Amino acid sequence: MEGMDKKEAGKRIEFLRRELEKHNYRYYVLNDPQISDFEYDGMMSDLASLEKMFPELASPDSPTVKVGSDIAGKAPDTREFRQCRHRYPMLSLGNTYSLAELQDFDRRVREAAGQDFKYSCELKFDGTAICLTYFRGRLVRALTRGDGTVGDDVTDNVRTISSIPDYIGDVPWDFEIRGEIYMPFASFNALNEERLDIGDQPFANPRNAAAGSLKTLDPREVSRRGLECVLYHIIGDNLPFRYHSEALQWASEHGFPISAYSRLCGSMDEAAAYIGEWDIRRKDLPFATDGIVIKVDDLALQSRLGFTAKFPRWATAYKFKPEQALTPLLSIDYQVGRTGAITPVANLEPVPLSGTVVRRASLHNADQMELLDIHIGDWVYVEKGGEIIPKITGVELSKRPEGAPLPHFPTHCPDCGSLLVKDENEARHYCLNEACPTRVKGAFLHFISRKAMNINAGEATIDQLYDKGYIRELPDLYRLDMEKLLTLDGWKEKSAGNFLDSIAASKRVPFGRVLFSLGIRHIGETTAKTLAARFMDIEVMEKASREEFLEVEDIGDVIADSLVEYFEKENHRRIIQELRDFGLQFADNSAASRISDRLAGCTVVVSGNFSRPRDEMKAMIAAHGGKNTGSVSGKTTYLLAGEKAGPEKLSKAEKLGVKIISEDEFYSIINS
Repeated sequence: MEGMDKKEAGKRIEFLRRELEKHNYRYYVLNDPQISDFEYDGMMSDLASLEKMFPELASPDSPTVKVGSDIAGKAPDTREFRQCRHRYPMLSLGNTYSLAELQDFDRRVREAAGQDFKYSCELKFDGTAICLTYFRGRLVRALTRGDGTVGDDVTDNVRTISSIPDYIGDVPWDFEIRGEIYMPFASFNALNEERLDIGDQPFANPRNAAAGSLKTLDPREVSRRGLECVLYHIIGDNLPFRYHSEALQWASEHGFPISAYSRLCGSMDEAAAYIGEWDIRRKDLPFATDGIVIKVDDLALQSRLGFTAKFPRWATAYKFKPEQALTPLLSIDYQVGRTGAITPVANLEPVPLSGTVVRRASLHNADQMELLDIHIGDWVYVEKGGEIIPKITGVELSKRPEGAPLPHFPTHCPDCGSLLVKDENEARHYCLNEACPTRVKGAFLHFISRKAMNINAGEATIDQLYDKGYIRELPDLYRLDMEKLLTLDGWKEKSAGNFLDSIAASKRVPFGRVLFSLGIRHIGETTAKTLAARFMDIEVMEKASREEFLEVEDIGDVIADSLVEYFEKENHRRIIQELRDFGLQFADNSAASRISDRLAGCTVVVSGNFSRPRDEMKAMIAAHGGKNTGSVSGKTTYLLAGEKAGPEKLSKAEKLGVKIISEDEFYSIINS
């Protein structure tokens, strides 16, 4: 940047601002970043340097001044949340990848302090920021960071996270406590496996998964996502603490989830040793951490040091540099998924990275390949997203071989040759041919899986059955017999008998799981059970309109469109009827499904926790002629309120004069 004149600087500044705003949107709102934190921080550092060199080009709207916003409602398919103003601004932290810059930070703080003090050093959990407000010891509100001034109210979702206390006992002061909601690696892996299974794009890392779970799903779904919370900052008027570490100790004693890995350090050298220790130990943690936060421990000194427009002057973050490997790209495969999604996968010269040998890395889609300007034969930088998923983050252009060819994303399916269609909303290409061999075999593998029909077979069995021509459509499984199975390589009467027994047992699988097993795009296990509880019979679903699907809690535009599209196809309805003729359960025949008209014409909203699962409560409402909806309106007949019912729903029901009934009152109505 040295030697750059004002005109060149202006162009570069405008470019960096546009790029940073774009990446802020992808990171905070879409939860789908296209670049690493290291690349983002590098651009931010360049912009800050240019604005310092040319102060006349600075702007109050620059990303160097504004806090990145996670306000919902801007991205497609996000749930709308009520926005509330933060009582105290919720700022970002300055950060660095340099120990020398940490020494500069220490020098500035000591010059301003004029006294001895200690630093509280804490792991920087890689999650999504949360601010919890407690009044007389009770949780009354949970807000996201938002834009630092206003955040989204996610109180109902946060109440489902078991580590966050709803009540700590009566305390004589009100306060806010802030921290991170994060997703442990185990929960992250399970979630991505589920998303791949239903044809959705997996989350890039645990941070995006945590933010996406908190902002797009209903409380019941959030509760099964395995989210955790760590809290690290208490703020309020006239709090009885002299030190930050003292406040955290009090919070821990009162049941708040506080990190056990913090350490008080008397100097920046001690803090640097702590950083070095955790740069190694972090690889053994069950969650993602991307750095160390260093805070002045003395609260009075924090107050004296104050804030810049964007950062506190008494704290900073040291970010761990992502572990990278540089290796040649040998080729690119284009994999066909069960739903027809085409995923480019890079084949790499094997290279060690974060304790494993990486041979393959996802390139996500054609847009990502174009963004990287990747060529066959390039030397590429590989990182592990959230220390788990290998991804290509860049190309070393200085090592590009002469004449290295550009890869060409296929226009036709690499398996069946059908013309691919691009879904602009997802930036993915799809093979729409349902007879595509890879799609067919993928559909069978999903159908027989444990969470679906739980049929005793695996990929090798499906391959053999397909290659023999025995299976092409799902009902073909129920046409198999001992004679056909004994023609398969390695099969004996016992293994064939076990397989046929598991096929027979699958006829007893309940409707919700049968619906999930059909592999309708975007319909996961929980959504399938919700739909089954609401409609109770596949014939009702086949005739349902888009608007009727949208009335079901948790169902948005994308899922409603997918359901309508699926049931519009005569071939799908034929397959369902054939499966039904073989005895599969396409209706809810449980005791909760007995029909009456006691709730006929009634619209019921269910909120809170009950003595039985909420799916079952909703099934009973439908069984007695009522209709479930997810939000209170003037058309609502009853708000069925259980323990920890949503305060917003209760308030709105009272305002609109909607009758609020308890679980016992509900049973009295349906059993009268």
